[in-house]
Amino acid sequence: MSSQVPHLDANLAIALDALLAEQSVTRAAARLRTSPAAMSRTLARLRRVLQDPLLVRAGQAMVPTPRAEALRDEAAAVVRRLEALLTPSGGIDPAALRRTFTVQTSDLVGVALAPGLLGLARREAPGVSLRMPPEEWEAGPALREGRIDLEVGAIDHADPETRVEKLTTVRMAAGVRAGHPLAEGPLTPAGLAAAEHVVVSRRGRFTGPLDAALGERGLSRRVSVVLPGHLAAMALAAAGDVVCLVPAALPGEPPSPLSDAARALGLRLLEIPVPLPPVTIGMAWHPRHTADGAHRWLRDGVRRVLRPAREE
Repeated sequence: MSSQVPHLDANLAIALDALLAEQSVTRAAARLRTSPAAMSRTLARLRRVLQDPLLVRAGQAMVPTPRAEALRDEAAAVVRRLEALLTPSGGIDPAALRRTFTVQTSDLVGVALAPGLLGLARREAPGVSLRMPPEEWEAGPALREGRIDLEVGAIDHADPETRVEKLTTVRMAAGVRAGHPLAEGPLTPAGLAAAEHVVVSRRGRFTGPLDAALGERGLSRRVSVVLPGHLAAMALAAAGDVVCLVPAALPGEPPSPLSDAARALGLRLLEIPVPLPPVTIGMAWHPRHTADGAHRWLRDGVRRVLRPAREE
């Protein structure tokens, strides 16, 4: 024997709630911005569906039947749930969030991002936790499959459907310890090439844009070690005479939080005397999260941390 699913009309629940709350066809019509005639027709339909008069005339007023009295609270609750179901998710209360976000990023971006984002969470969304794995997953599939919520860094491999937003653009500076010979006078291309260098590469590569720029001048640098992370490279530079590359703000821009770790280690940042392409830092996410209120709070937090505010 087959069973039929009854036709459900959410508008009937909304009308029932208004009629039972107002106990007046005219007031219920005004509440729902419709005409009294249309509301009278809806009441007649409700009476047929529920097989109860619901509201009956008592002098100049209308009074609910016992069935209507029993339905009043339930009808109101159903309408509240419908409103919650159909309300855009952007209107969330950060203080009510209970969620763990996974943000994939490099060690340098992570150390710049984590303190500020954690501070925002403590003030605005104390139920939010952060997980920051290293750059071990290919971002496109990881975003698509939900293994990460957000990628933050130099986004150069996004899938076509991935949403990407630029956060900041930085230049590369030469980071050296205080007292390094290069810090004693103007830095020249020949002096930079002659110094000992540490290179950061997750793939173990010894060369990069700086080598190409020096090569155009007939120069080559000496790379003594390749490390997978920026923090290790900066720690090595702080402890000896090697040079590492450190992101810094563009001229005229506020200081970049991406330089904070280098400053904390006491590194001096020197202007590189050959032109290098700027580096754009952005964030990438899967479009299914675009309208999610919790994810919007996360993206806004990342913006506030990594986009330095100009002083008035």
